[in-house]
Amino acid sequence: MIDLTVAGDVATVVLNAPTKRNSLDEQALRDLGRAYDEADAAGVRALVLRGEGRAFCAGRDISGVDPRDDDVIGYLGGLVTPLLQRMARFPAPTFAVAHGACLGVGLGLLIATDVVYVAESAKIGSPFAALGATLDSGGHALFVERLGAHRALDLIYTGRLMSGTEAVSSGLFSRVLPDDEVVQATTDAAATAARGATAAFLASKQLVARIRDERLALWESIDLENAAQAALRDTDDYREGFAAFQEKRTPEFRGR
Repeated sequence: MIDLTVAGDVATVVLNAPTKRNSLDEQALRDLGRAYDEADAAGVRALVLRGEGRAFCAGRDISGVDPRDDDVIGYLGGLVTPLLQRMARFPAPTFAVAHGACLGVGLGLLIATDVVYVAESAKIGSPFAALGATLDSGGHALFVERLGAHRALDLIYTGRLMSGTEAVSSGLFSRVLPDDEVVQATTDAAATAARGATAAFLASKQLVARIRDERLALWESIDLENAAQAALRDTDDYREGFAAFQEKRTPEFRGR
């Protein structure tokens, strides 16, 4: 079950199947994509993704899957990958709370989120060695980019899960927090972003994605930054930011 609430400029999407550790079947994936579409249509300026219960998301719900006729391409290529692309391209800052199990597709949801705050007790890694399957949903790219090939394969071969503290110290995600603080801290960060210059944030989000995906060098990246700054010059927020600085007051951004 996927729940969506919109409070002011912030949407909260909740994976709400705690008895299954928020594992995702095909319908849940469709519902999750629909929640992002509805949040987009509502014009929110930030989004929070979290899971209910003792886990963020334990991955795919395989409780009714027969491996002899499992449509892997249909599930991963037809549902998971388009969902992750939709999430990554959401036109506002996105934040996720990672706690408990963050595995498989659940790890992919975090990879597709802009900023991930992690509970100390989170469990992150590749449990697929016990299934005869391989890490999916972008896990290989994340591990190789942030950890290097040797550490990536160590996690994959052994099935060892990292704590939230280790995952953040290894550079996988943004910040580690005590379990009883992580939800509020993430919610507060999203609210702060929603009050900010979200048009400029979106420009940075697109720049970061392009620099990462195209492996751009310094001077190419600077050229893109210059072009983005020139485009932002015509926004209301740009003018408001300059006026507020010159008038020594707090800016009131509108995201446009």
